[in-house]
Amino acid sequence: VQLQASGGGLVQAGGSLRVSCVASGQTFNRYTVGWFRQAPGKEREFVGSIKFAGGHANIAESVKGRFTISRDNAKTTAYLQMNSLRPEDTAVYYCVASSTVIQSNRASQTAYAYWGQGTLVTVSS
Repeated sequence: VQLQASGGGLVQAGGSLRVSCVASGQTFNRYTVGWFRQAPGKEREFVGSIKFAGGHANIAESVKGRFTISRDNAKTTAYLQMNSLRPEDTAVYYCVASSTVIQSNRASQTAYAYWGQGTLVTVSS
């Protein structure tokens, strides 16, 4: 599966932004889709993921309550909705996919075989 992330940009602190991840291929609904981010000078970190069937998403504690993940399998698209953005949310956001990830490794980069190119989100103070 190939992933294409889009929707990044510049937003003021407190604002909202939604980034999208469009997947190619006909088996999108068999993949868990997730998001990672990497801020300047920092390690890449897990943001959240959602299973192939949709429903409840797993969100990292650092963004819980502000970020949500959803997916539309008919459109082979996943979304990361970011609210109440803070300057520390500035990062390149990557969408990822995996057909083998399980609950115990869902926050691990190595669990995801497919990565999009990343989209930059900049939050100004």
